[in-house]
Formats: sequence, C-alpha cells, structure tokens
Amino acid sequence: MSVRHLISIHDLSADQVRGLFELAADVKAKPEKYETALHRKCLGMIFQKSSTRTRVSFEAGMVQLGGHALFLSSRDIQLGRGETIHDTAQVLSRYVDGVMARTYAHQDVLDLARYGTIPVINGLTDELHPCQALADYFTLSEIFGGFEGLAGRKIAYVGDGNNMCHSLMLGAAKVGMSIAVACPEGYDPKPEYLELAKGDAAAAGVSVEVVRDPKQAAAGASAVYTDVFASMGQEDEAAKRLKDFEGYMVDAVVMAEAEKDAVFLHCLPCHRGEEVSAEVADGPQSRIFDEAENRLHAQKAVMLWAMAGLEV
Repeated sequence: MSVRHLISIHDLSADQVRGLFELAADVKAKPEKYETALHRKCLGMIFQKSSTRTRVSFEAGMVQLGGHALFLSSRDIQLGRGETIHDTAQVLSRYVDGVMARTYAHQDVLDLARYGTIPVINGLTDELHPCQALADYFTLSEIFGGFEGLAGRKIAYVGDGNNMCHSLMLGAAKVGMSIAVACPEGYDPKPEYLELAKGDAAAAGVSVEVVRDPKQAAAGASAVYTDVFASMGQEDEAAKRLKDFEGYMVDAVVMAEAEKDAVFLHCLPCHRGEEVSAEVADGPQSRIFDEAENRLHAQKAVMLWAMAGLEV
C-alpha cells in the first residue's frame, strides 16, 4: 500500500471524504471500538505556529487511539537551526509512524511528504488548512442529515481569501455544495486555488463565486463562515486590515440573508466585534464549539486512514 498523506482536500475523492465522515461518526459514537487502533504508534507533531485546537486535538486523539504524540516546536528540533527538510523527513521516518506539521511555508509540508517514507498530515500552512475544513463539512453533515444532506446546499465565506478560504473552496465540491466568497478588493483567494476549486465545482455540478458584498454571498446559504481578518504572522498588518475589512463583520443583518435553518461557523479563535458580532458568535445559530469538537473526531478518522491503513 502506498503511503497516505493529507496535504489538501483536493487530493481526496468525494467518496474518500464521505468515507472519512462515516469513520469520524463511528469514532465519535463508539470511541472504545478504536482505543487500541494505533497501539504503540507515534505521531511527530511539528509546530512552527502555535495552536490550541490543532495541538490538543491531535495529541488527545493519538492517546485515545492507543498511541502517543510528540510535540516538536521549531525550538525543540534542528529544523529551527538550519537542518534541511530533506534530512528531517528522513530522520523522523526512522523514529515515528506519522508526522503532522503546522507550518508557515506550504512547501515544507510538501517536502516532508516528498522526502519521508511515512504519512504526513497538513495541520495548517499559509496556503491550506484541510483538517479544519474536513471538520467543518463533517459538522454540517451532522446538522443537515448526513453527507447526502449537503448536496445542493450553499456555504458562504466572508473575510480574507486565506488558507481557510482555500480549503473551504476545495472542500465544497467534494460534498456537493456551492460556495460564495465575499472579500474586499485586494484580499481575494489566490488565483491558483480559485481555478482549482472552480474546476472541481464544474465537474461536480456546483459553483464557486467571489463577490464583494457579504449579504450577496450569504443569500440562500445554509452556513455562513468567517475567520479572523489578520492571521498569525500578519500582526503588523492588523490595523490596516481592520480598516480594509470594514463592513465585512458577520452580524445579524448578514445572517438574515441566509436560509432560516442556516448555521454560523468559525475556525476559532474569534474576535467578537471584528469579524463576527457577539450576537452571532454566541447566538442560537452558532455551531462553533460543535465544530471545534469535531476537529478531534475528523482527525482521528484521518489518522486511522493514514496511519492504521483503514479503508474509507
């Protein structure tokens, strides 16, 4: 069997996404069934960026599956002192059974997969955040009646065309949803990811569009999603970004354009009063903490698929 990596949702088929959701649902409902599935296996977790949800969900997930996780910050390993990705990947392949990497440069994750001989899971890069998007769509499948219940629905993303936006765009076609992205001029998703998503959408019979008006994006949506306006590493741009994103807060006015049963999602951490109003983040349509919990279950499914060889 070839080594299985999760670098981008684009690399998965719709059937594989469905299978991962089914596995995640089973893991969530019957955790005891899988408590020795990764017995004596070890996940090396490389963190160039700090995290709450990514670290805790992967580490807890490995323990709950009978394995162990090693936290490796840039200060803890030689990668932070100039050792090449090539050498790091080969060395880690001799020690651990899989690597999860949360990095700045997307090429770092690609190179870990290229030069190593073990599964590599993209825990986030400046380009993509596939684990979060899988958890997001898994959450929507729970709300709307399973994988089939997502077909023909629409998700709206309001905010920066960043790594989260890219993964949501790439994931939409896999679950049969259309997606509308609302962002100010100058903050569009990268053209290569937009074109990739549009190609997948066309093949799946759904749509991807970029607009300027958050209310236009939210119109008829079953889910409205946002992210922080200034991501990690963009702190020096925060003041400018807050000004540029005026009018892009997801509030009750934006949510009113969505379907009556629409839900609000956010990858967290969220800044109430900036990208989302407290009324929405803490209101009855919000599913942000269900979504955060599902990082654990979705990632356990990914680890079982990649590291234990379970078929999906």
